[in-house]
Amino acid sequence: MEPTAEPALPGPATPPGRPEATATGPRDVQEGSLKDDHVQAGSPNDTDSRETFLNDENLQTAFLNAGELTVRGRIEEASNAVLFCTVTHEGRTVDCVYKPVAGERPLWDFPDGNLAQREVAAYEISRATGWGLIPATVLREGPYGPGMVQRWIEVPEADAEEIPPLLALVEGDEPGPGWKAVGFAETGQGRPALLVHADDVRLRRLAVLDAVLNNGDRKGGHLLPGPGGRLFAIDHGVTFHTDDKLRTLLWGWAGEPLPDEAVTVLERLRSALAEGLPLAARLAELLTAAETAALRARVAALLTSGRHPEPGGDWPPIPWPPV
Repeated sequence: MEPTAEPALPGPATPPGRPEATATGPRDVQEGSLKDDHVQAGSPNDTDSRETFLNDENLQTAFLNAGELTVRGRIEEASNAVLFCTVTHEGRTVDCVYKPVAGERPLWDFPDGNLAQREVAAYEISRATGWGLIPATVLREGPYGPGMVQRWIEVPEADAEEIPPLLALVEGDEPGPGWKAVGFAETGQGRPALLVHADDVRLRRLAVLDAVLNNGDRKGGHLLPGPGGRLFAIDHGVTFHTDDKLRTLLWGWAGEPLPDEAVTVLERLRSALAEGLPLAARLAELLTAAETAALRARVAALLTSGRHPEPGGDWPPIPWPPV
């Protein structure tokens, strides 16, 4: 990837409903408090129309592509340029995030293509699984040139009882019922605690998706709860490498047999990735031929083993910081 000079970008934005980061120490990390740089769906006037829109990815991607993109400000915590925006089309306004290619920092181990294209490719794979884990994402022109535009996920306002935690730091050596162990981490008090994640079907689907994508940066802050108990995952720029780069907090199922549902989805995905089919043609616009071949090989390997992958190699298996 060629280095690009970052354009003169706007000042900071305060997106609506933006959650705060959790405090350090051995405490639960609530879904609703996970910090991120993503987006919130707008509020169309008609409730039925809004629900139809939020449940139809075809409508969402068409809207993101066709609407007028207006930058409201910059989200400063992000390592690359991330702009909070609105998209307006035919009387409806929806919040979104825009990541211009010109604002990306080049990565030594991702010399081909750009992060925006990888984000869109990750969305296309998520969409093909039918799990709906990644918000609608498109590649389009914007005020600062081409970039990734993704629907903002509105984090519900709820207390801890209504939104169960997905990640936690606990004392002792065992995760406890309903939890899966990831590994030990140092706390702010200087004593180790066990990092765990929930034994949750949504997270398990995401662990499979990340293995397919070869996600090199699955942090807790990339998990967002959506309306109706849905879970969304964001930030997929560091994906699709031809080498094993899987770094994630979701190692709790490592080595365990894949659920039947995951096997069915992977078989369907393998078929959809065949040369000449629409998904393969779309990925050819976003990834290199070698990256697409490696993607097919990962899907085939998962089906052959029938198990969740395990950490291996010299690549650190857990991202830092984890949240």
